[in-house]
Amino acid sequence: MSLKNSLSVLMLAGLLAFAGCATVGKDFPTHSIDQIKVNETTRADIQEMFGEPWRTGVEDGKRTWTYGKYRWSAFGDAETTDLVVRFNPDGTVSSYVYNTTE
Repeated sequence: MSLKNSLSVLMLAGLLAFAGCATVGKDFPTHSIDQIKVNETTRADIQEMFGEPWRTGVEDGKRTWTYGKYRWSAFGDAETTDLVVRFNPDGTVSSYVYNTTE
């Protein structure tokens, strides 16, 4: 096999390996999750602890912030980490859910 063919095969293999993975979201610090207190921690506190949310929305009339990173691979297990925070009308945390595959 020529050097040109070898490089083509390596490039194709690399492209296929890369195409078998997908990542959505962004990293966020998880060390402060145990500091969240329902009916006490505020939106400003959450933003200070975790930064800007990856996604925002409304669920059952409550503002919702989601922090998450989701990585899927055709060649291995998925790696997911997410934090969903729901807020009371006064801006304090109503509830939250933290999940990870780590």
